[in-house]
Amino acid sequence: MGANVLHVRFRPAGRRTPLTEESYTCLLGLLMEITPVVEALPPDAALADVRGSLRYFGRTPAELAALIRVRSLARYGIDCTIGVAANPLLARMAACEGGPGAVCALPDEPGAVAAFLDSRPAAALHGVGPATAQLLCDYGLDSVGRIAAVPLGTLQRILGASAGRRIHDQARGIDPTPVTPNAPARSVAGERRFDRDELDPDRHRRALLSLTEELGTRLRGDEQIAGSLTLTVRYADRTATTRTRPLPEPTAHTADLTRAAYRLYASLGLQRARVRAVALRAEGLTEAELAAHQLTFDPADDKARRIEEAIDRARARFGPHAVLPAALLGAA
Repeated sequence: MGANVLHVRFRPAGRRTPLTEESYTCLLGLLMEITPVVEALPPDAALADVRGSLRYFGRTPAELAALIRVRSLARYGIDCTIGVAANPLLARMAACEGGPGAVCALPDEPGAVAAFLDSRPAAALHGVGPATAQLLCDYGLDSVGRIAAVPLGTLQRILGASAGRRIHDQARGIDPTPVTPNAPARSVAGERRFDRDELDPDRHRRALLSLTEELGTRLRGDEQIAGSLTLTVRYADRTATTRTRPLPEPTAHTADLTRAAYRLYASLGLQRARVRAVALRAEGLTEAELAAHQLTFDPADDKARRIEEAIDRARARFGPHAVLPAALLGAA
């Protein structure tokens, strides 16, 4: 099949400065100059399948990755780290190995893949969060190599049928997930980076509250509603956990978004995790006027929405920090 998948992580100058939505859209356009098969991974990453571009450009995948980096720097002053491998899982893991400006290519050879994965910690596998990693460690499965050596049935008894099968395949470098072209306009996203690796769950939740306030305001301003939320938590060791859940009904109501974000966070079961950043993405956007809203006899719901409209007007006139929840006072 060949190592034709690129995982590109864009890195603005000054690591604590988040990538703006406008810059991110431009960078996705840059990737699409190389290949039409680009999957946006907001707020600052993307997957690209370049197998159809090799003959046209007359370059190897690693050379195309270097070309992308040069163009990103020349046009936008934004560096990137790029992993090159045979599938999205391996490309993502390869990208995690390099700092800004690195192009990390993993050959599509069983021996090279096994050697690359062998000593990686369990948490390096995509979707293995701290709780799952700890459970695996309790059974002595603290590295990808040890997980790969365990029979499928054993992993399924520990993790369940579906999760056991997925991690069994990942530990062997198997990921059948295709790169799926998508439209970045179908989502809005934001990220909060902490000044230091943050252990305090209360600060994690305040960051999520700040994000839902921002996303709710943007959605209502664009007259759109979201059908699902995706939470990404990035850790001090450069690994990350991502969870997606559909909303009970499509909404742009900040309170609903906040409740959903808190549930996603609680589902990770983080305990003393050193968190470097949290990102939240509202997906499945549709026009607000096309949505149906579940009627309620609770006057508090109508009151909350009227207050929200007043807050939006105040923010539009006086700036995004004109009105803030009490929990965020002093944190803007």
